[in-house]
Amino acid sequence: MAQDSPILQVEHLTLSFGGITALNDVGFEVPPGSITTLIGPNGAGKTSLFNTISGFYRPQQGRIRFQGRDITRLPAPERAKLGLARSFQNIALFRGMSVLDNIKLGRHCHLRTNLLQNMWYLGAARREEMALRADIETRIIDFLEIDHIRHAPVASLPYGLQKRVEMARALAMQPRLLLLDEPVAGMNREETEDMARFILDVRAEWDVTVLMVEHDMGLVMDLSDHVVVLNFGHVIASGDPGQVQADPQVIQAYLGAGDITGLRRRLRADAASRLAPAGEA
Repeated sequence: MAQDSPILQVEHLTLSFGGITALNDVGFEVPPGSITTLIGPNGAGKTSLFNTISGFYRPQQGRIRFQGRDITRLPAPERAKLGLARSFQNIALFRGMSVLDNIKLGRHCHLRTNLLQNMWYLGAARREEMALRADIETRIIDFLEIDHIRHAPVASLPYGLQKRVEMARALAMQPRLLLLDEPVAGMNREETEDMARFILDVRAEWDVTVLMVEHDMGLVMDLSDHVVVLNFGHVIASGDPGQVQADPQVIQAYLGAGDITGLRRRLRADAASRLAPAGEA
Protein backbone atom coordinates (compact mmCIF):
# COMPACT_ATOMS: atom_id res chain seq x y z
CA MET A 1 0.00 0.00 0.00
CA ALA A 2 1.37 3.39 -0.92
CA GLN A 3 2.28 5.68 1.95
CA ASP A 4 -0.53 8.12 1.21
CA SER A 5 -3.21 5.50 0.43
CA PRO A 6 -6.19 5.29 2.80
CA ILE A 7 -5.69 2.91 5.70
CA LEU A 8 -9.42 2.10 5.57
CA GLN A 9 -11.78 2.17 2.59
CA VAL A 10 -15.52 1.55 2.97
CA GLU A 11 -17.24 1.08 -0.39
CA HIS A 12 -21.01 0.94 -1.07
CA LEU A 13 -21.73 -0.74 2.28
CA THR A 14 -25.32 -1.90 2.85
CA LEU A 15 -26.50 -3.57 6.06
CA SER A 16 -30.07 -4.66 6.74
CA PHE A 17 -31.84 -6.36 9.63
CA GLY A 18 -35.03 -7.89 8.29
CA GLY A 19 -36.90 -5.02 6.66
CA ILE A 20 -34.80 -2.32 8.35
CA THR A 21 -31.84 -0.87 6.47
CA ALA A 22 -29.22 0.34 8.95
CA LEU A 23 -26.61 1.32 6.32
CA ASN A 24 -27.38 2.24 2.73
CA ASP A 25 -24.56 2.54 0.16
CA VAL A 26 -22.14 3.95 2.74
CA GLY A 27 -18.70 4.91 1.48
CA PHE A 28 -15.78 6.89 2.92
CA GLU A 29 -12.01 6.69 3.43
CA VAL A 30 -9.76 7.12 6.46
CA PRO A 31 -6.36 8.70 5.68
CA PRO A 32 -3.36 7.17 7.50
CA GLY A 33 -2.24 9.12 10.54
CA SER A 34 -5.54 10.97 10.81
CA ILE A 35 -8.24 11.35 13.43
CA THR A 36 -11.47 10.74 11.53
CA THR A 37 -14.81 11.06 13.30
CA LEU A 38 -18.22 9.64 12.45
CA ILE A 39 -21.06 11.85 13.65
CA GLY A 40 -24.81 11.89 13.21
CA PRO A 41 -28.07 11.97 15.17
CA ASN A 42 -29.09 9.02 17.34
CA GLY A 43 -30.10 6.09 15.14
CA ALA A 44 -28.04 7.31 12.18
CA GLY A 45 -26.17 3.97 11.90
CA LYS A 46 -22.83 4.90 13.48
CA THR A 47 -22.48 1.92 15.82
CA SER A 48 -23.81 -0.45 13.13
CA LEU A 49 -21.04 0.84 10.86
CA PHE A 50 -18.44 0.31 13.59
CA ASN A 51 -19.71 -3.23 14.17
CA THR A 52 -19.47 -3.94 10.46
CA ILE A 53 -15.93 -2.56 10.13
CA SER A 54 -14.74 -4.54 13.16
CA GLY A 55 -16.34 -7.78 11.97
CA PHE A 56 -19.31 -8.24 14.32
CA TYR A 57 -21.83 -7.68 11.50
CA ARG A 58 -21.55 -8.89 7.91
CA PRO A 59 -22.93 -6.55 5.24
CA GLN A 60 -25.26 -7.69 2.48
CA GLN A 61 -23.43 -5.52 -0.06
CA GLY A 62 -20.24 -3.52 -0.32
CA ARG A 63 -16.60 -3.90 0.54
CA ILE A 64 -14.23 -2.99 3.38
CA ARG A 65 -10.52 -2.63 2.68
CA PHE A 66 -7.94 -2.33 5.46
CA GLN A 67 -4.39 -1.41 4.46
CA GLY A 68 -5.31 -2.37 0.89
CA ARG A 69 -6.66 -5.82 1.82
CA ASP A 70 -10.28 -6.83 1.42
CA ILE A 71 -11.48 -7.80 4.90
CA THR A 72 -15.23 -7.83 4.20
CA ARG A 73 -15.60 -11.55 4.93
CA LEU A 74 -12.78 -11.82 7.47
CA PRO A 75 -13.80 -12.81 11.04
CA ALA A 76 -13.29 -10.27 13.81
CA PRO A 77 -10.29 -12.08 15.42
CA GLU A 78 -8.45 -12.09 12.09
CA ARG A 79 -9.08 -8.36 11.68
CA ALA A 80 -7.61 -7.83 15.14
CA LYS A 81 -4.46 -9.71 14.14
CA LEU A 82 -4.07 -7.37 11.16
CA GLY A 83 -4.09 -4.34 13.46
CA LEU A 84 -7.71 -3.26 13.78
CA ALA A 85 -8.79 -2.70 17.41
CA ARG A 86 -11.81 -1.07 19.01
CA SER A 87 -13.40 0.08 22.24
CA PHE A 88 -17.12 -0.11 22.94
CA GLN A 89 -19.84 2.42 23.63
CA ASN A 90 -20.96 0.39 26.64
CA ILE A 91 -17.92 -0.67 28.63
CA ALA A 92 -17.09 -4.32 27.87
CA LEU A 93 -14.53 -5.18 30.56
CA PHE A 94 -14.35 -8.19 32.88
CA ARG A 95 -15.44 -6.45 36.06
CA GLY A 96 -14.15 -9.10 38.49
CA MET A 97 -10.66 -9.08 37.00
CA SER A 98 -7.87 -6.60 37.69
CA VAL A 99 -6.99 -3.72 35.42
CA LEU A 100 -3.74 -5.44 34.40
CA ASP A 101 -5.44 -8.73 33.57
CA ASN A 102 -8.10 -6.96 31.47
CA ILE A 103 -5.40 -5.18 29.48
CA LYS A 104 -3.42 -8.38 28.96
CA LEU A 105 -6.44 -9.96 27.30
CA GLY A 106 -6.08 -7.46 24.48
CA ARG A 107 -2.79 -9.07 23.41
CA HIS A 108 -4.33 -12.55 23.23
CA CYS A 109 -4.73 -12.40 19.44
CA HIS A 110 -0.94 -12.03 19.04
CA LEU A 111 0.21 -14.79 21.43
CA ARG A 112 2.38 -17.47 19.82
CA THR A 113 2.14 -20.16 22.50
CA ASN A 114 -0.74 -22.64 22.50
CA LEU A 115 -3.34 -23.51 25.14
CA LEU A 116 -1.42 -26.48 26.55
CA GLN A 117 1.76 -24.43 26.98
CA ASN A 118 -0.18 -21.70 28.74
CA MET A 119 -1.88 -24.18 31.09
CA TRP A 120 1.49 -25.42 32.37
CA TYR A 121 3.00 -21.92 32.28
CA LEU A 122 6.50 -23.19 31.48
CA GLY A 123 9.22 -22.38 28.97
CA ALA A 124 8.04 -20.30 26.04
CA ALA A 125 4.67 -19.53 27.66
CA ARG A 126 6.31 -18.14 30.79
CA ARG A 127 8.76 -16.03 28.78
CA GLU A 128 5.98 -14.69 26.57
CA GLU A 129 3.83 -13.82 29.58
CA MET A 130 6.71 -11.96 31.28
CA ALA A 131 7.50 -10.01 28.11
CA LEU A 132 3.82 -9.16 27.64
CA ARG A 133 3.45 -7.89 31.19
CA ALA A 134 6.63 -5.80 30.98
CA ASP A 135 5.50 -4.21 27.72
CA ILE A 136 2.04 -3.38 29.06
CA GLU A 137 3.34 -1.92 32.31
CA THR A 138 6.12 0.17 30.77
CA ARG A 139 4.22 1.41 27.73
CA ILE A 140 0.44 1.28 28.02
CA ILE A 141 -0.13 1.66 31.77
CA ASP A 142 2.40 4.47 32.10
CA PHE A 143 1.13 6.14 28.94
CA LEU A 144 -2.48 6.25 30.18
CA GLU A 145 -1.44 7.18 33.73
CA ILE A 146 -3.16 4.23 35.43
CA ASP A 147 -0.20 2.75 37.30
CA HIS A 148 -1.89 3.41 40.65
CA ILE A 149 -4.87 1.17 39.78
CA ARG A 150 -3.20 -1.60 37.81
CA HIS A 151 -4.01 -4.27 40.45
CA ALA A 152 -7.48 -2.93 41.31
CA PRO A 153 -10.59 -4.86 40.20
CA VAL A 154 -12.34 -3.05 37.38
CA ALA A 155 -15.65 -3.06 39.25
CA SER A 156 -14.18 -0.80 41.94
CA LEU A 157 -13.19 1.96 39.50
CA PRO A 158 -15.14 5.10 38.60
CA TYR A 159 -16.62 5.27 35.11
CA GLY A 160 -13.95 7.56 33.63
CA LEU A 161 -11.12 5.23 34.65
CA GLN A 162 -12.99 2.21 33.30
CA LYS A 163 -13.17 3.95 29.91
CA ARG A 164 -9.42 4.52 30.12
CA VAL A 165 -8.82 0.84 30.91
CA GLU A 166 -10.88 -0.16 27.89
CA MET A 167 -8.74 2.07 25.71
CA ALA A 168 -5.66 0.44 27.25
CA ARG A 169 -6.95 -3.02 26.32
CA ALA A 170 -7.48 -1.86 22.73
CA LEU A 171 -3.92 -0.48 22.63
CA ALA A 172 -2.63 -3.84 23.87
CA MET A 173 -3.87 -5.28 20.57
CA GLN A 174 -1.09 -3.28 18.85
CA PRO A 175 -3.46 -1.54 16.44
CA ARG A 176 -2.70 0.30 13.26
CA LEU A 177 -6.29 1.60 13.27
CA LEU A 178 -8.02 2.29 16.59
CA LEU A 179 -11.83 2.48 16.60
CA LEU A 180 -13.20 4.42 19.56
CA ASP A 181 -16.97 4.25 20.08
CA GLU A 182 -18.01 7.36 22.04
CA PRO A 183 -14.77 7.59 24.07
CA VAL A 184 -15.95 10.53 26.24
CA ALA A 185 -19.64 9.62 26.66
CA GLY A 186 -20.75 10.21 30.24
CA MET A 187 -17.50 11.89 31.31
CA ASN A 188 -17.13 15.16 33.16
CA ARG A 189 -15.06 18.01 31.76
CA GLU A 190 -11.78 16.98 33.38
CA GLU A 191 -12.14 13.36 32.24
CA THR A 192 -13.04 14.53 28.73
CA GLU A 193 -9.94 16.73 28.53
CA ASP A 194 -7.74 13.83 29.71
CA MET A 195 -9.20 11.47 27.12
CA ALA A 196 -8.78 14.07 24.36
CA ARG A 197 -5.11 14.38 25.29
CA PHE A 198 -4.64 10.61 25.19
CA ILE A 199 -6.29 10.37 21.76
CA LEU A 200 -3.98 13.04 20.36
CA ASP A 201 -0.94 11.37 21.95
CA VAL A 202 -1.89 7.93 20.58
CA ARG A 203 -1.84 9.39 17.10
CA ALA A 204 1.38 11.36 17.62
CA GLU A 205 3.47 8.97 19.73
CA TRP A 206 2.17 5.55 18.67
CA ASP A 207 1.63 6.32 14.97
CA VAL A 208 -1.91 4.97 15.24
CA THR A 209 -4.75 6.16 13.02
CA VAL A 210 -7.96 6.89 14.92
CA LEU A 211 -11.55 6.45 13.76
CA MET A 212 -14.09 7.44 16.38
CA VAL A 213 -17.80 7.92 16.93
CA GLU A 214 -18.57 10.89 19.16
CA HIS A 215 -21.49 13.16 20.09
CA ASP A 216 -19.46 15.87 21.83
CA MET A 217 -19.41 18.32 18.92
CA GLY A 218 -16.87 20.63 20.52
CA LEU A 219 -14.45 17.71 20.93
CA VAL A 220 -15.13 16.55 17.38
CA MET A 221 -14.32 19.97 15.93
CA ASP A 222 -11.19 20.33 18.08
CA LEU A 223 -9.62 16.91 17.43
CA SER A 224 -10.73 15.75 14.00
CA ASP A 225 -8.83 16.04 10.75
CA HIS A 226 -11.76 14.61 8.84
CA VAL A 227 -15.46 14.24 9.69
CA VAL A 228 -18.03 11.90 8.11
CA VAL A 229 -21.72 12.56 8.80
CA LEU A 230 -24.35 9.79 8.78
CA ASN A 231 -28.10 10.27 8.80
CA PHE A 232 -30.61 7.42 8.47
CA GLY A 233 -27.84 5.13 7.24
CA HIS A 234 -26.60 7.48 4.51
CA VAL A 235 -23.44 9.58 4.32
CA ILE A 236 -24.74 13.14 3.93
CA ALA A 237 -21.46 15.05 4.31
CA SER A 238 -17.72 14.48 4.48
CA GLY A 239 -14.79 16.85 4.84
CA ASP A 240 -12.73 18.82 7.31
CA PRO A 241 -14.50 20.11 10.44
CA GLY A 242 -15.06 23.59 9.01
CA GLN A 243 -16.69 22.23 5.85
CA VAL A 244 -18.96 19.88 7.78
CA GLN A 245 -19.89 22.53 10.33
CA ALA A 246 -21.17 24.80 7.55
CA ASP A 247 -22.98 22.12 5.53
CA PRO A 248 -26.75 22.86 5.39
CA GLN A 249 -27.62 19.14 5.33
CA VAL A 250 -25.70 18.63 8.58
CA ILE A 251 -27.44 21.58 10.21
CA GLN A 252 -30.83 20.24 9.15
CA ALA A 253 -30.03 16.72 10.39
CA TYR A 254 -29.13 18.03 13.84
CA LEU A 255 -31.47 20.98 14.26
CA GLY A 256 -34.27 20.41 11.78
CA ALA A 257 -33.62 23.80 10.17
CA GLY A 258 -30.87 25.74 8.44
CA ASP A 259 -29.67 27.54 11.56
CA ILE A 260 -25.96 27.54 10.68
CA THR A 261 -25.24 30.58 12.85
CA GLY A 262 -26.93 28.95 15.84
CA LEU A 263 -24.90 25.75 15.55
CA ARG A 264 -21.65 27.69 15.18
CA ARG A 265 -22.50 29.71 18.29
CA ARG A 266 -23.24 26.53 20.24
CA LEU A 267 -19.97 24.88 19.13
CA ARG A 268 -17.95 27.95 20.12
CA ALA A 269 -19.67 28.00 23.51
CA ASP A 270 -18.93 24.29 24.06
CA ALA A 271 -15.26 24.77 23.20
CA ALA A 272 -14.94 27.86 25.42
CA SER A 273 -16.57 26.03 28.32
CA ARG A 274 -14.07 23.15 28.10
CA LEU A 275 -11.05 25.43 27.85
CA ALA A 276 -12.02 27.76 30.71
CA PRO A 277 -10.33 27.25 34.10
CA ALA A 278 -12.43 25.23 36.54
CA GLY A 279 -13.23 28.26 38.66
CA GLU A 280 -14.59 30.19 35.69
CA ALA A 281 -16.99 27.58 34.31
